[in-house]
Amino acid sequence: MSSPTSIKDLRPLALGELIDRSATFWRAHLKPLFMLCFGFELINYILSKGVIVALERSNALFQGQEELQSRMEGDPTSVLGDVSVMMLASIGLWFVLVWSYWLATLVVARYVVPIQLGEPASPAESLRRGLSRLGSLTGAYLLSNLWGLGVSLLLVLPGAILAGVGALMGRSTSSSGVALLGVLLLAGGMILGLLGALAALLWYFLRFALLAQVFAMEDLPATRAFRRSGELISGRVQPGFMGRVKVRAMILFTAIFGILIAVSFTFSLPAWIVRMAYGHLTDPSAAATNPIPQLLLVPVELFQVVGQSLFTPLALVFSAMFYLDMRVRREGLDLERRLDSLRPAA
Repeated sequence: MSSPTSIKDLRPLALGELIDRSATFWRAHLKPLFMLCFGFELINYILSKGVIVALERSNALFQGQEELQSRMEGDPTSVLGDVSVMMLASIGLWFVLVWSYWLATLVVARYVVPIQLGEPASPAESLRRGLSRLGSLTGAYLLSNLWGLGVSLLLVLPGAILAGVGALMGRSTSSSGVALLGVLLLAGGMILGLLGALAALLWYFLRFALLAQVFAMEDLPATRAFRRSGELISGRVQPGFMGRVKVRAMILFTAIFGILIAVSFTFSLPAWIVRMAYGHLTDPSAAATNPIPQLLLVPVELFQVVGQSLFTPLALVFSAMFYLDMRVRREGLDLERRLDSLRPAA
């Protein structure tokens, strides 16, 4: 596969140049990128659809108000079990979907970076690389979740403590002033805890933004790749506030994912229209009393899958370009490749 970029074009890129070069590469390699991402998107859709259908058929929370009220009157504890099952299924599905996104990022990076370096690459070879690194990537993914859980608890803990103190003070009946202060502390603690959870989520995705790319291009074990990705995304690459790597990554990834959210919303419009026609948007209980035929729902959902397979590679290409830019800025990869090209063959 030929590339519009040669080794002599490797250099540190400005923010706008990164986005422009990513979009140019995405347009030039749209078909192979679509082939790589469609399989992941289709598998994700099948898993999500299976979980949703299973919950709709077995969980009282998805079977309408009448079924829920009868369960509450007969055995209220069974409803708590349904809530637990729904939460566990949602967390498990989210866990698998993020892992699938990491694997797709690895595969696409293995296709993008070699072409940018003037080397041959193909979708089949990229998939083989992903399968060969599957075990190490999964180990690093589990390690990142443990790390992320610790950071989340650390950031949410101040808000939780403040909310707990406020709840205890709010129950006080001796003084209305103490009770009012407790309510204020409770509200402030909940807001602080929510901000802490959002900060932990942002930290997680920034801290491990380059982990899959490291697995794609560097033969490192899980723990070393874990540290290596942290080294690439930390510190600064130039003076000033914009020179901080995490600031650059946050701005660039926000811009790219903003485009993807807008595109995803556009391709999801047919599914929203179908749900609106059956009253599911205005009445949540209509999903049980007036279900949408799967022969009508599945095609519009597959249309959304195709749209995501077309435009999700843009974000994955950008993340690969960002990884390459960090190596150029930090390690002089462009100079190293030029020197290698000038050395005479043995």
